[in-house]
Amino acid sequence: MKKSTFHVAVVGATGAVGQQILHLLAERNFPLASLKCLASSRSAGKTVMFKGEPITVEEATPESFEGVDIALFSAGGSVSKILAPEAVKRGAVVIDNTNAFRMNPDVPLVVPEINMDIIGDKPGIIANPNCSTIQMVVALKPLYDKYGISRIIVSTYQAVSGAGSQAIEELLDQSRAVLEGREPECNILPVGKLDKHYQIAFNAIPQIDVFQDNGFTLEEMKMVNETKKIMGDPNIAVTSTCVRIPVIYGHSESVYVELKEEFELDEVYRLLNDAPGVTVIDSPEEQKYPLATDAAGKLDVFVGRIRRDLNHSRGLNMWIVSDNLLKGAAWNAVQIAEHFVQR
Repeated sequence: MKKSTFHVAVVGATGAVGQQILHLLAERNFPLASLKCLASSRSAGKTVMFKGEPITVEEATPESFEGVDIALFSAGGSVSKILAPEAVKRGAVVIDNTNAFRMNPDVPLVVPEINMDIIGDKPGIIANPNCSTIQMVVALKPLYDKYGISRIIVSTYQAVSGAGSQAIEELLDQSRAVLEGREPECNILPVGKLDKHYQIAFNAIPQIDVFQDNGFTLEEMKMVNETKKIMGDPNIAVTSTCVRIPVIYGHSESVYVELKEEFELDEVYRLLNDAPGVTVIDSPEEQKYPLATDAAGKLDVFVGRIRRDLNHSRGLNMWIVSDNLLKGAAWNAVQIAEHFVQR
């Protein structure tokens, strides 16, 4: 029998993404029978607001998922690895925002505008891709379907909110310190668990996540590997450079793509304008293009600065911007949950 309401758990409810998930569930009147807000033992006992009412945060344990239909995880990969399988054992569908299961061949890696059809009847765990990957593939999928893609070169300019609430506070504190002539404290970026930290205020840090043996960071390799999996094409050549910049919300990306077939710019504009979840803002004569400040708080992926490459007839350059906490995380997860409910 099809359910009309669902028991939902949000794991990591006190974090930046968890807060956005709660906001979206409320805003979109998700059909809730009950809502559990879960987090680590450090956050247990705190309250979060949902539809104007306080909800007490509980410690996330395996037993927390008894009777839960849908569990939305955004509490870090180590938590997901332990608790997501426990939630599935107890009958929940898990939508996981971490890197824990994305490259598992048995776990669907889903962007609703692209590949919702790969979710089976009993999905167990569904992985949410990396924020920077999501916005790029949403913009590129219509071009891939029409022309094919042989190569992608992407440079990202990523907001500090992608590193969590503490990184936001660090940016604000450092900015105040620099403007007041004080030495800024550096404790979070580029990676909190590493020994060396750098100032992000008035700076750009060319490291997001830890370095791998090949010289790329884990964030960069996420974009490479996840793009191939989502597109279902291991032959796309993808290379990425990921940079943290002093913006609070909204990742920006400079993307160069080589298509397999010749294209007309008018057709590219038409494809992007018709693509679900994409808004084109591109009027050079009026200086109109996507900005992180405009994308913040919005659900779409914004595309502009669309132009043919000067040296390659099938090369295309574009600028892609999206709110990393929304389409890059919470909104993508809630879209998947809504799809599960509807079917």
